[in-house]
Amino acid sequence: MILSINKNTLRQFIFFSVIGGIGTLAHYMVLIGLVEGFTYSPTLASLIGAIVGACINYILNYKFTFQSQQAHKTTMTRFMIIATLGAGLNTLLMYLFTEALLVQYLLAQVITTVIVLLWNFIMNKCWTFGTN
Repeated sequence: MILSINKNTLRQFIFFSVIGGIGTLAHYMVLIGLVEGFTYSPTLASLIGAIVGACINYILNYKFTFQSQQAHKTTMTRFMIIATLGAGLNTLLMYLFTEALLVQYLLAQVITTVIVLLWNFIMNKCWTFGTN
């Protein structure tokens, strides 16, 4: 199994999810603001929102979720690689849902968020912060 499910992992997932909620709130605010206020495409607006959310998430996850003592040079680089891949996954899924499947953009973003949340937690736990 890639990830052992124990009390520590459960605690980290809960923290990661709550902190992710903060980053996601910022993501959605940017998404809605750019789509509704500036007529950006949902795909581009979601990508920009994901970048804003990633910055917030790194700082809070470093300090609270994984309580990292590692150098920011290493963890920030890894976190941003995972965030970039997650943003790419987010953008691909948003495109598929909104353009190919014609799902309403907010519903598409909710589905996409769940998928990207799981990807980001597993990769950050196992690789970025390397915690057990």
